[in-house]
Amino acid sequence: MDKAADAGLLGPGIPMAYGGAGYSPVEVAIIVEELFAADPGIGLCVASAGFGAEAITAFGTDDQKRRFLEPVTAGDAIMGSAISEPDTGSDVASVSATAEKDGDEWIIDGNKMWITNGSVGDYFVVLCRTDPDASGRYEGFSQIVVESDRDGFTAEKITGKLGIRASDTAELVLDAVRVPEENLIGTRGGGFLQLMQFFDETRTTVAAQGVGIARGATERALAYAQEREQFGQPVADFQAIQHKLAEMQTKTEAARTLTRKSAWSVDHRDDQLTALASMAKSFASRIAVEVADEAVQIHGGAGYVNDFDVERFYRDAKITQLYEGTTEIQKNVIAREMMD
Repeated sequence: MDKAADAGLLGPGIPMAYGGAGYSPVEVAIIVEELFAADPGIGLCVASAGFGAEAITAFGTDDQKRRFLEPVTAGDAIMGSAISEPDTGSDVASVSATAEKDGDEWIIDGNKMWITNGSVGDYFVVLCRTDPDASGRYEGFSQIVVESDRDGFTAEKITGKLGIRASDTAELVLDAVRVPEENLIGTRGGGFLQLMQFFDETRTTVAAQGVGIARGATERALAYAQEREQFGQPVADFQAIQHKLAEMQTKTEAARTLTRKSAWSVDHRDDQLTALASMAKSFASRIAVEVADEAVQIHGGAGYVNDFDVERFYRDAKITQLYEGTTEIQKNVIAREMMD
């Protein structure tokens, strides 16, 4: 993480004025692909250090940006985004965590589940209900920064994960946690709409993760096929293996092209963005799983043990179909955009 900070890879999209590199969405997609092609778990550690920074960058005050963004880019702090709850995943509008105003403080109560950096993060952008009586389904939510060293904040690390084990995941419990009024991001009640603006960006990033996993699995499968000999020749000389490799490479390139187009759309905010982001996320995550599966197949029995990286890539790939909206949610979004 220290080396990543020195290289400007922590919160790479954060503006230079607050210590970031100010990279464009396309450049961030390239960085994420490179990281995940090397090691998805470590890649997520690096890529997630600034989770939640988008909201602060777009809606936060200058004081908030300096307090919460600069330490992340310097490698002195880790952020997290706390949205999901034990009973709330894809249906974000069902979030039940509450924040009640008490003088110049907010009192926050609730549980957050599957939170990346949950037990190691220094502060989190927490989505909660600040106006429980709001009439609209998407109204009454706010995003508030909660520091992990405050009384009433506890985190329990989640273990036994299928993949991305190097990345920390935890359940957060907020029991009457008091934070100052100035930790509110943007306007009270605008949290849901704030969040929706960044799903296109974060889903594009997950697509880039999938591309990286597919690429890493393909590279390893090719190297193994060229080294492993059977029947007196490298298995890469067999047409059956060559066809597998060709399909893996083609699928990866197709996923990369769609992901880069989505990243370009994020940068230009065109009217195709939402559909493209969901297409890229849905397609690239499926390709990651398919290509990692074939990489294990090419390794044969050796791919079923952790002597080779493809076993880990196979486990790591699945998460890209789950977080930032499941594949089924992405298809709903695409269909909605088509008929809109």
